[in-house]
Order: sequence, then structure tokens, then C-alpha cells
Amino acid sequence: MTTRFTASKQLVLFVTLFFACAVSAQQKPNIIIIYADDVGYGDLSCYGMTRIQTPHIDRLAAQGLRFTNAHSTSATCTPSRYGILTGKYPWRQKGTGIAPGDASLIIPMNKGTMPLTLQQAGYQTAAIGKWHLGLGTNGTIDWNGDIKPGPNEVGFTYSFIMPATLDRVPCVYVENHRVVNLDPSDPIAVNYQHKIGNDPTGKENPEMLRIKPDPQQGHNQTIIDSISRIGWMSGGHSARWKDEDIAGTITQKAIQFIGKNKQQPFFLYFATGDIHVPRYPHSMFRGKSGMGLRGDAILQLDYTVGQIVHALDSLHLTNNTMIIFSSDNGPVVNDGYLDGSVEHLGDHHPGGALRGGKYSIFEAGTRVPLIVKWPGEVKAGKTTNALFSQVDLYASLAKLAGYALNNGDGPDSFERLRVLLGKHDEDRAFLIEDARGLSVTKGQWKYIVPNNGAAYDKAVNIELGNLPKPQLYNMQTDIREQYNVAEQHPEIVKELAALLDKVKADN
Repeated sequence: MTTRFTASKQLVLFVTLFFACAVSAQQKPNIIIIYADDVGYGDLSCYGMTRIQTPHIDRLAAQGLRFTNAHSTSATCTPSRYGILTGKYPWRQKGTGIAPGDASLIIPMNKGTMPLTLQQAGYQTAAIGKWHLGLGTNGTIDWNGDIKPGPNEVGFTYSFIMPATLDRVPCVYVENHRVVNLDPSDPIAVNYQHKIGNDPTGKENPEMLRIKPDPQQGHNQTIIDSISRIGWMSGGHSARWKDEDIAGTITQKAIQFIGKNKQQPFFLYFATGDIHVPRYPHSMFRGKSGMGLRGDAILQLDYTVGQIVHALDSLHLTNNTMIIFSSDNGPVVNDGYLDGSVEHLGDHHPGGALRGGKYSIFEAGTRVPLIVKWPGEVKAGKTTNALFSQVDLYASLAKLAGYALNNGDGPDSFERLRVLLGKHDEDRAFLIEDARGLSVTKGQWKYIVPNNGAAYDKAVNIELGNLPKPQLYNMQTDIREQYNVAEQHPEIVKELAALLDKVKADN
């Protein structure tokens, strides 16, 4: 009798604890990061764009917190994605330049990542959209078999990705470990050194192209969907994407993931292809912006955001979901294709008042839109000028999920949850940014390390910010970085150079 009673008590205790844990897990907020591509600080109407409107993104800002001094770690895509998912400065890791489509996985599998940490905290995790962080190991990828390691090996329980970026082959979707809709009788081969197969190329068959590549920038190799790409690809014809369908396809996958996991906490890393080149949005957006295909792609991006928000509303998940919207780096107008975006730009400044753009160590290279919405937790309609880095999202979201990082995980990520929620306006202690050269910002000062690289990229019409001498800018009074005051303040230059050296030496 006593034994039965004790066992019964243990069973009741077990059931009670089980449901308590279940309730606790359900109360954890869902987290969605919408990571746009090449969207500049001035490209959204809530950040000053006047030529076109972005009502869905504007609504996120009106209902949440808008940052005016938030930064990606880098001025290009692969390193920024590495930084946000690992909490580690990409310049610490070899191979974090712009990755070719056949690059090996660059995220280490022996360290924590943002998705792995959230998975361990009880979340279902998904990577949907642009990956561009490599797949496989040792430079070999079997596109016709299991493709691993990849997103699923670094913390994502589900993945539906474009392996590289839109202008690089292979132009297929990979779901978990397999190419989607692949016909085994038409195997895929990819090469970045020389032409393979008999598919036409932009260089040899320009008459087949719907968008002409810029002759200064290449992008004239295998033609996929009437657009020539970087790299050569053969086979996989039934698996190749249609550019106008990409946004709709990945948005549908994202909404399916949300619906499937509505009863449990989930983390969705939704990396859009917009507004990266080649830009060929759906017909419902083409020609609608009056700003060429780049403007049309901004409209498509905004609509995509609206679809994600609508899905949350329909599933009654809005109040318990944090949405973070940002971009991987600053803007570029002509990035390889003569798609009319330059001619239709008019008086629009994609970087707003900032100098530079994508590829640049100047401010427009890394200062990007960042919006956070979480009803009831983030005050609506608030703006903050707090200095914030995307590398801090890792530690901050781990804190939100109630998970303590292991030693060595997210080594450069500062826990700044209160700032992310708009409850504090404290600046980051310092900010380090990368654009094939480094800069460090602390307080009002931004120091750019001397660099013998080119000062200007004529092909993309962007100042890169490289000079063989130190640069120092007062960001409180000179946000346009017009006046280099390094000679007037050698003590500040020395202080910031020493800080950067210390961070570089600290592994």
C-alpha cells in the first residue's frame, strides 16, 4: 500500500513537472529574423525613402522599435551571415569572404551557434532562403546525393535554402540534405574554374538573356532562367528555380514551418533573396515602382514581410513572436547586371545620408535598418540611436531563451537584450566592422585602419573608404564622414588602434 502510494505520488509529480515544462516551453517567445539582402539604410520609407512606400515594413517600425545606429559586422553578405549566426567576428575565421557556390561549410561544427543554442533551449529551428555559408567539406559536394554538412549540422532542425546566392550556380533549392525536384537521370555538376556541359552561357549566347550582364563585372557564365550567372553548371534542369518565383516559394516554406510549429517555440532564420542581383521579381511587382527592377524588388520584399506577419496574425501567434528585420550589408545599385536600376534611380540615395555602400568601410557599408517588433514587450513607435551590432543577437537571444552560453561560444557577442527590447539606450562599448579592412567605433569616434586597397570601385560606383593613412571621423558631427581629423587627434587614433589590436589578439 505504501509502495503504491509512493509510486502514485511520483507519477503525479512527473506529470505535473511534464506539463509545467510544456507550458514553460510554450511561453517562450517565437523568434523570427527576416534578413534582407543589400537593403541600404535609406531604402525603406520608414528610414526616409520617398520614391516608393514600404507599408508592411513601416508597420513593423510603427508597432515596434526602430534602430538608427545598428550595424552588420561586414559590408558583404557571407561574412555578415557568419557573424550573426556564430556571434564571432568573421575576420577571425579564414574563408569568410564572399563564398563561391561550391564552397565548403565555413561555420565550425565544434562550436555553438545561434540556432544550436536555441535548439538546446527547446526551440524548433529553421533556415529558409539564402544560405551562402558553404556546404560539404574539403571542397567536395555531391549535388546528387546527401549534401552535408550544412545548415542541419550547425543547429537547424529544418532547412530549405538557395545554396549560395542568386547570381551564383547551382540555381536550385536544397531541402535538408537533398536538391529539390532533382531527376537522377540528369545529374548536377558545378564548376568555378572552367566550363562544363553544353548549357549556353551569357558570354557565348547574349541573345538568350533577359537581363544583360555588366561587361566590367562578369556574371556571364551558365544561363539559368534566361539570366547568366557566376560559375558553370550542367544538369539538374528539372530542379532549377525560376527567379520570379523565388520570393513566393521561400515565403510559402516559411509560413508552412510557422504553422507546423505553432504549438511550440520556434526560431526562423528567413533570409530573403531580395534585393540582391539578379533582380527579377514576380510579375505583380515588375514595373510597379517606377525605379526599375531594384525598386520593384523592394516592393516584393515589403510584400513578403507582410505575408509573414499576416500568417502570424492568422495563427494567433503575433503577441508571442519577436520579429527582427534587418539587412546583411549596405546598398549597391549596379552589382553585375544592366537591369535599368541605375537609370531609374533618380534622386534616391540608397544609403540615405551616409557615405559609401556595399563593399565599403564607410558607414553606408554596414549601418543598416534594424527593426524589432514584439507586442507587449517592445514599446510601439519607439526609435533608438543606441550603437548596436548584429553580432550581439546571438548572446541576446540566448538570454531571452533562458540559456547560458557555453565557454567559447559567441566569443564576440555581447548580451544586450535590454537594448534590443528598447528598455535601455546604452551604446555598445565599441564596434568593429569589416570591409576587406577594419574600422573601430567607440563613442563619437570612428577610426579606419590604413589600407592600401583601392579607394573607389568604378564598376559598382562606390567609395570603398581605403586610404594608406589613418582616418578618424567624429560621428556626432560628421555622419557623412567628410572630415578626416586623424591629424588633429593623434591620441584618439592611438587609443582606438590599441583597442583594435587588443581585440584582434584576444582569441
